[in-house]
Amino acid sequence: MTSYEARNRRFLTTAAFVALAAGAGFGIAKLTTRPAPPPVAAPVAAKGPQTLTLPASYIAAASIGVEAVTAGNLSAEVLASASVVSAPNGEAVITAHAAGTVVRLAKRIGDPVRAGEILALVESRDAAAVSADRSVADAKVSLARKVAAREQRLFEQRVSPRQDLEMAQAELAAAEAEARRARAAAAAVHVTGDGRAAVASPLAGRITTQAATLGAFVQPDTELFRVADPRLVQIEASVTATDAARITPGDAAVLVTQDGTKLNAVVRSVTPTLSKESRAATVVLTPAAGFPSLTPGSSLQARISPRSAGGSSAIVIPEEAIQSIDGREVVFVRSATGFIVQPVTVTSRSAGRASVTAGLTAGQSIATRNAFLLKAELNKGGDEGE
Repeated sequence: MTSYEARNRRFLTTAAFVALAAGAGFGIAKLTTRPAPPPVAAPVAAKGPQTLTLPASYIAAASIGVEAVTAGNLSAEVLASASVVSAPNGEAVITAHAAGTVVRLAKRIGDPVRAGEILALVESRDAAAVSADRSVADAKVSLARKVAAREQRLFEQRVSPRQDLEMAQAELAAAEAEARRARAAAAAVHVTGDGRAAVASPLAGRITTQAATLGAFVQPDTELFRVADPRLVQIEASVTATDAARITPGDAAVLVTQDGTKLNAVVRSVTPTLSKESRAATVVLTPAAGFPSLTPGSSLQARISPRSAGGSSAIVIPEEAIQSIDGREVVFVRSATGFIVQPVTVTSRSAGRASVTAGLTAGQSIATRNAFLLKAELNKGGDEGE
């Protein structure tokens, strides 16, 4: 073997040894090195209640109704159809008080009138006779008063006997009595100074019906006008005999108008008998002070809460206030800046009302009418709290 071949062999042997040592070191390092720990996930903050920030101008423009919730007993509420009628002292049927011909019309349907204001004049023979009787009676009183005064002076001068004075005084008393009767008859007929019968309104209000026409001959029982005071109304609701037995005067009630407006009312009375036509009792409701004007003849829905039903921990709200979001039933609770989405537990529904046993407390204000618009705003990406 030459020296060149010997050097080459030594070089290969050294390279193999170095490669073997490097491989062994890499394996030992791999076995002894600990793996790096997995990255730690950042903590996720708990998500708070969803909120919807809306200006008051939007809420008003969208006609979103907001009302305070109260405790109630849905199963005990009495629902009834009701109507607005004039109170007994709020409407007057006006007739002529003497037969005759209508010679003047001072008012027409829809006009406002004052109490005692003349609406029409009737030219009447009976009224003229009553006016004449009044004039004659007044003349007799004047004459009798003069005679009595003269007899008093003569008696004081010892010219006439007491008997003449007493006779004059009796005649004066009789004349005054006759004058009072004549004046009362004239007042009953509403006789004017020229002997006509005046048709006057006994209360202030507006003319709702007019049957009088110029030149028509009318009788004392002929209806000529009907006047109503829109401030003096009452609500009459029809209920079954079973419900009537549960209602007592003083029970609270809520009236719902056709446009959804809610008015507080109280039960004034309940008829003890049933109507022969409808086989229902009538509940008379008085609206609370400060209620808006109600038009007689309009229809309402009455919700009466009998006190005999006892208290309840549930909250009764309009069914339209409940919306479904992500499979949950929620309501929108009014806040200073808009609304808060509040999940609720609904146990029963009836006639557009729902009983909520969890999620709300009495006194909170929620969106009712047009609450679905808030859901739409939320789905569009309205402001949500974290």
